[in-house]
Amino acid sequence: MKNIPLHVAVIPDGNRRWARKRGFQPWIGHREGVKSLEKILEKARELKIRYFTFWGASWDNLTKRSKIEVNFLFKIFERQFKRILKDKKIHQNQVKVQVFGRWQEILPKSCQEAIKKAIDSTKNYNQYYLTFLLAYDGRDEMIDCLKKIVKLPKEKEIKFSPEIIKQNLWTKDLPPVDLVIRAGCESDPHNSAGFMMWDTVYSQLYFTKTFFPAFESKEFEKIIENYSKRERRKGS
Repeated sequence: MKNIPLHVAVIPDGNRRWARKRGFQPWIGHREGVKSLEKILEKARELKIRYFTFWGASWDNLTKRSKIEVNFLFKIFERQFKRILKDKKIHQNQVKVQVFGRWQEILPKSCQEAIKKAIDSTKNYNQYYLTFLLAYDGRDEMIDCLKKIVKLPKEKEIKFSPEIIKQNLWTKDLPPVDLVIRAGCESDPHNSAGFMMWDTVYSQLYFTKTFFPAFESKEFEKIIENYSKRERRKGS
């Protein structure tokens, strides 16, 4: 397959709707969603996609939902980052793990420690980049970016430019997102909370009918193939 995207971002919609349709508690959908993510990550590495970003939870997800569901998510996060730390494939493939968002403000200490260990153990890797967005809101990222720019040394007048904004984003070391895949919302295609608003300015978009827990690696591969056949004009 030619024209493989360098950077793919996935928004995993539909976990709770998948669970409710089957008579399960909504958080069971999150558990099954993790299984789908693991399969997709394996396929992404097989396809040589170097940058993979996954929106694990928005700030609203972790502050406006029931305590039972949020605590279940916390346990999933902690378990998964502990698994990442021990995952031989992560280390064999030199996968750098990064986490952006306000997760340090809200996640339990034990979960934070698991995340920090995964980040630290992979910080020198540079073959693949696996980024998680936790307690993330694109507006928070932009506000933080502007605060950093305003605090820059005042030796000369600050000149706002695309370069200075990118240099002060949480995602400053990531390339632009080539493809955004949003699962479970084909009939209601939309963005949420300014998702990576700077990095997705020229992104291709793909919305699936499939809820994320049912999202298979074969469908992911078909989407990448669809992308490979598109013409990206970027305004030209």
